[in-house]
Amino acid sequence: MTEFTDRLQRKLGHAFADPALLAQALTHRSLGQSNNERFEFLGDSVLNCAMSMALFRRFPGLREGELSRARSSMVCQDALVRVATDIDLGSCLRLGEGELRSGGANRPSILADALEALIAAVLLDAGFDAARALVDRLFEPLLAEVDPAAPGKDPKTALQEWLQARKTALPTYSMVRVLGDAHAQEFEVACEVPKFSVRTVGRGGSRRAAEQRSAELALVQLKK
Repeated sequence: MTEFTDRLQRKLGHAFADPALLAQALTHRSLGQSNNERFEFLGDSVLNCAMSMALFRRFPGLREGELSRARSSMVCQDALVRVATDIDLGSCLRLGEGELRSGGANRPSILADALEALIAAVLLDAGFDAARALVDRLFEPLLAEVDPAAPGKDPKTALQEWLQARKTALPTYSMVRVLGDAHAQEFEVACEVPKFSVRTVGRGGSRRAAEQRSAELALVQLKK
């Protein structure tokens, strides 16, 4: 293992008994068949379960719908990328030459997938309790920001309601460009609110995610 993965394990608070699991979790499909795609699938389920438990314990007064919205905000791509960036996950990824040249180590979709794969690797290495404890540690800063009194609407809905309350036409969304190879595309979508001369561009691993991000940025500008 390299000094990067040694440092990563210290940040995770987990030393792998089987280093091969960590190596596979960090290997993107662009490098070959022994990659982290199956780990992503497993890690996504573990993350959702662990986050459900964390929110259930932390906010005993929240109803089911409120818990679901809070969980969605904790397991979305933006949240995963933030956590991945905090632990410098990109510096440890094993990528094919093409992905390296195109900046794949900083691509949000690749970082988010790798974080899910990493959670799965801890599960396989040490069991569910260890994986749940990892999620608790990594996501604690984000959990601390959850406001149980907030409505928890997604950005597009929140922006629409903000504009409707001011009798303003709804925003328009348009595709700006599509980046990356077909197997790892990123989308850029513009959100425009002409009345307030606001135009923002959001990026995401899907058109929907990009629209949500651009709506979030637009709402921030409007509220200023």
